[in-house]
Amino acid sequence: MDKKEAFKSFAKNHPELVNSIKSGETSWQKLYEIYDIYGEDNRAWDTYFNKKSSPNLNSITDIVKNIDMDSVQKHINTAQKALGIVEELTGKASSSINTLKGPTTPRPINKFFED
Repeated sequence: MDKKEAFKSFAKNHPELVNSIKSGETSWQKLYEIYDIYGEDNRAWDTYFNKKSSPNLNSITDIVKNIDMDSVQKHINTAQKALGIVEELTGKASSSINTLKGPTTPRPINKFFED
């Protein structure tokens, strides 16, 4: 087994590495370089394996802090306008359908083309 395949299986066995990549702390390249230099059994991996995998309150508040409320409000306003237009169009369509009603008495089944 070559080194790349060994690193892939090592990464599959340790999902903490994926979490550190998703959080932006490191990259696959840096992890592979650590693996290439130190292998699997070294203290270099302690920083990645000793972290909690569940999100804590600080990470949630950081996410909320990074939200741009002005852009959220703009998107909400745009969605409200679009829904208003759709509602207006469907309201006009249903009122025009109601005015185009045909005869109120049903035709006999055996009568075709005004026979």
